[in-house]
Amino acid sequence: MKTLIKNVKIVNEGRIFESDILIENDIISKIDSSISEEADQIIDAAGKYLLPGIIDDQVHFRDPGLTHKGDIETESRAAIAGGVTSFIDQPNTVPNAVTQELLADKYEIAAQKAYANYGFMMGGTNDNLDEVLKTNPRNVPGIKLFLGSSTGNMLVDNPETLENIFSNTKMLIAVHCEDEATIRANTQQYIDEYGEDIPMKFHHLIRSEDACYKSSSKAIELAEKTGARLHVFHLSTAIETGLFRNDIPLKDKKITAEVCVHHLTFTNEDYETKGGLIKWNPAVKTQKDKDGLWEALLDGRIDVIATDHAPHTWEEKQNVYTKCPSGAPLVQHSLVVMLENYKNGKISLEKIVEKMSHNPAILFRIGKRGFVREGYKADLVLVDLNENWTVAKENILYKCGWSPLEGMNFHSKVTHTFVNGNLVYDNGKITEEKFGERLLFEERD
Repeated sequence: MKTLIKNVKIVNEGRIFESDILIENDIISKIDSSISEEADQIIDAAGKYLLPGIIDDQVHFRDPGLTHKGDIETESRAAIAGGVTSFIDQPNTVPNAVTQELLADKYEIAAQKAYANYGFMMGGTNDNLDEVLKTNPRNVPGIKLFLGSSTGNMLVDNPETLENIFSNTKMLIAVHCEDEATIRANTQQYIDEYGEDIPMKFHHLIRSEDACYKSSSKAIELAEKTGARLHVFHLSTAIETGLFRNDIPLKDKKITAEVCVHHLTFTNEDYETKGGLIKWNPAVKTQKDKDGLWEALLDGRIDVIATDHAPHTWEEKQNVYTKCPSGAPLVQHSLVVMLENYKNGKISLEKIVEKMSHNPAILFRIGKRGFVREGYKADLVLVDLNENWTVAKENILYKCGWSPLEGMNFHSKVTHTFVNGNLVYDNGKITEEKFGERLLFEERD
């Protein structure tokens, strides 16, 4: 099968250039200013931009056990519509993926259901070190630790256990950092004043800047002490950005950071209108925090942009504060949100591609993906930067059927998505066939 894309502007490795590109089966076989080979399908992409497929390093697709909210089929379908061609899913499903057998079960489900390429994190707990150490670094992206309890309550708070995990694995350790004692004390204080129905606007004061900084600084201290490879998920405060470096290339960093689209988009002012729909852990915080995150993203202290895609039903999100689950769906809209920021002059196209495609591939050592290069897997996205549309019920593909971005206007659109050389999304039409593959990883020294 050959696909020829003509007259497209390719955004890759810090430059934008006009070119043709030939895909043979699942591989990019040729990139040249003019290709005239016979092909099974030819796409004239004049005026459009071609990006490497987005790699989202943090999603919760809810399979198994929480599939009333979303599942691998529905959410990966939404992902490809948003230009996300690979995802890394988290272990706080039901049951939690904390044994090799339970982890293997998730991979089996994905082999049947995934529209996009997939990887699943192994979950760490206070008492599963033996299972964690059996994880194969070639076909599992890393170990996930919740250092603050969140959906699924996989809290790891035993200092000895933490040190053992950090000391004994060469695999990447990804962490959710919020200090549990601080959050519990803050929650109690607000319950004493308001009961269960705490106004949502206090969420960022309950899951506070202090709770985040205390936990992330402690995790970094432990990584420095043990030499572990640490990736801090979803930074939400300006103060935490000071814990990370930008003076060495990403491939040489042992301690890295991610920011999520929502922390670059919303602030605590938005609780007034959005309420529980923008309740995330860690919380969306102040304008000062948002500005600090943007600064660190652009200067290289933050390495990756992801979503923490975490669907809940509309009904669940209407509950009072203490019963309203944290998390929201984003994987269909992360790229267009960032393209809107490009339109507004906040970030370049090259930088978006670096943070959403190149860097996740470098950081997780994903083989032959994340770049537009000859010989690499053809995971590609075509975008039209001049198409206006609005997020509305009828174009939301998440199983939960809602988005915190509903009603927002965008001025760019994903038109085509290729997964392993297959055109899986074409101007709103999604293939019935699934071409997602298991992601493979190069071992660390």
